Amino acid sequence: MGGATLVLYSDFRQTLPVIPRGTKADELNASIKSSYIWKDVQRFGLKTNMRAHLTCDASTQQFAQNLLHLENGEMAIYNEGFISLENIGNFIIIMEELKDKVFPNTENDFQDKKMAV
Repeated sequence: MGGATLVLYSDFRQTLPVIPRGTKADELNASIKSSYIWKDVQRFGLKTNMRAHLTCDASTQQFAQNLLHLENGEMAIYNEGFISLENIGNFIIIMEELKDKVFPNTENDFQDKKMAV
């Protein structure tokens, strides 16, 4: 019997189908993982975050590791089912600080400082 090769890319923990006026159960049931063909799908998982792996920045590597722990449900759960996100990212309150974190050195990157605003 013939077959077709189909390459799918997704993080199924993040991407669910949209079902108008549907419930969470409807979304899960519409997922390809609930399909009758899922048993025939060969799955290969990528284990290494290459962006974090190729950088020498320890904080980037730690962020990737913490994100994996979060995705795999390996974070410590505190009272009432909450987890601490202190090690997941940066909490920024001041808008100027956010701009500097996302776009560092913009003042030096643009000769015309009006373009940097």
